[in-house]
Amino acid sequence: MQKKLNIPVRSTSHNKPIVTDVIYLKNNAKKPIVIFCHGYKGYKDWGAWNLAAEAFAENNLFFVKFNFSHNGGTLENPIDFPDLEAFGNNTFIKELDDLENIIDWITANPDFKNEIDVENITLIGHSRGGGIVSLKASENNKITKLITWAGVSDFGARFPEGELLEEWKKLGISHILNTRTKQKMPHLYQFYENFKENEARLTIKKAVENLNISHLIVQGENDEVVLPAEAKNLHLWNPKSELVIVEGMNHPLGCTQPWEGPKMPFHLEKVVKKSIDFILKK
Repeated sequence: MQKKLNIPVRSTSHNKPIVTDVIYLKNNAKKPIVIFCHGYKGYKDWGAWNLAAEAFAENNLFFVKFNFSHNGGTLENPIDFPDLEAFGNNTFIKELDDLENIIDWITANPDFKNEIDVENITLIGHSRGGGIVSLKASENNKITKLITWAGVSDFGARFPEGELLEEWKKLGISHILNTRTKQKMPHLYQFYENFKENEARLTIKKAVENLNISHLIVQGENDEVVLPAEAKNLHLWNPKSELVIVEGMNHPLGCTQPWEGPKMPFHLEKVVKKSIDFILKK
């Protein structure tokens, strides 16, 4: 298995590295491309994502995962959040730009031309990443399949309202405690301003209604972060989609960070198998 890890793909839009992995069987056979997007307070090496990547590659898929340029990681330390300034300056638009940069980089890279099928590209997103891939699949006609794992259905609903919003505007910044790393993660008010300026583009409902590609929605029954109602909304907006509610599954698909087991957790393994079958289905 060929693994190219921590490749510093340059963000052409925001002048920061998009730290990227590619994992595939090197066999000079053109393979479907699968690009995975992590969620909020996530990164490409979180939990058992590396084991999942290997499972996709073992099934002759060209798997790509990356850190959004402003997720808080760095090239030197792509795990966790050494760059909180970047984290605070992130926006949904930057994440959409990063994903576009990755799609362009993969499809035009001469190193991979004998290994990839540029007319067969699947996007997978977890949680907030599910919202990002839903938007991108709607606006980029290179995408042929879309999969969300516990994907959000509405970015706007996640912002505070009333006095909390006014306080955020007044201070210009708010913080949320990362209970695992004990860091106070900054959220600059510009994140909300950027959302409002681009709200039409960032409305997931509109994007999903406009989809005309194969669409798989995977949701955990016991998800308390992204409720099953959100998956049902996505399915309602695109009735041609396939909705899978996984019994007993939580938001991180059974994973924890760090994941030290030799195998994927049961639920992630189930989700990965379903996703691979969906991608390979003619």
